[in-house]
Amino acid sequence: MHFSEVDEFFSQIERPSNLDSSTKRVEEFVSSLETHDNVALVSSGGTTIPLEKRTVRYIDNFSAGTRGSASAEYLLGKGYKVIFLYREGSLRPYQRHFQGINFLDIVELAEEKVCVKREHLSKIRDIYKEYNSKKDQLLEVTFRSLADYLWLLRALSLELSPLESRVLLYLAAAVSDFYVPDTELPQHKIQSAEGARTLELKIVPKLLGPLVTRWVPKALVVSFKLETDPKILMDKAKRALNTYGHSFVVANILETRRESVIIVCKDGESVQITRNTNESEIEECIIEFLCKKHDIFVT
Repeated sequence: MHFSEVDEFFSQIERPSNLDSSTKRVEEFVSSLETHDNVALVSSGGTTIPLEKRTVRYIDNFSAGTRGSASAEYLLGKGYKVIFLYREGSLRPYQRHFQGINFLDIVELAEEKVCVKREHLSKIRDIYKEYNSKKDQLLEVTFRSLADYLWLLRALSLELSPLESRVLLYLAAAVSDFYVPDTELPQHKIQSAEGARTLELKIVPKLLGPLVTRWVPKALVVSFKLETDPKILMDKAKRALNTYGHSFVVANILETRRESVIIVCKDGESVQITRNTNESEIEECIIEFLCKKHDIFVT
């Protein structure tokens, strides 16, 4: 993709309101790093495509953020400083362990004091200790729409670029392939009384190319490929590496993504990663593999 096309694309999508403040926070986070620190930018969750400028309706590329939030935790456990770029409302490191739990169901009154019920105390204590020991290594930045995500990804990548090979980009967000240019969005809510509407969606340019060659050219970049047809998965993963020139593609099938993935490497190697036990998470194995590769990459 030509650089002028990238600039043209960004001129057609709305700049997020938190861009400047988020960039400033990342700048401060980076300035606090020690010279030996490795840093990971982890993207997580799905992106929305607004159908109005004052958005009521939108198309959503859904992702709960399970892989990204779990992977961020394991990267923190490996000593990485982590910037977690996540969809507002999706799963977050440490908080993800309480998904689906009603807070009011795990507390009780004891002599007019609110206390955690005994059966939940051990889990909460362990997770709190882990979070408390790692929270200064973690910076969280939110996005909602596709435009938010792409603007922030570019800005944050550029802030990290001076760190060169110490940077790991782990792009686990589910990014929409389509969008509506800002100039084509109606100002107000679409009215059903106006009858049926025809919606033309534009193709989102593939920005992995400029990210690899221009924004963070010396970073180790990991992308993801999710398919439902095993017959096309490997070809598409290899094609992505050949097209964009980054380091790894984590290839997975929808139904088995939590049990097994294949990591396809730029050098032609393909490694199958399988979850160790029913008690473990496959993200632990993925991060173990990638951290070893990053150690070699840095040296």
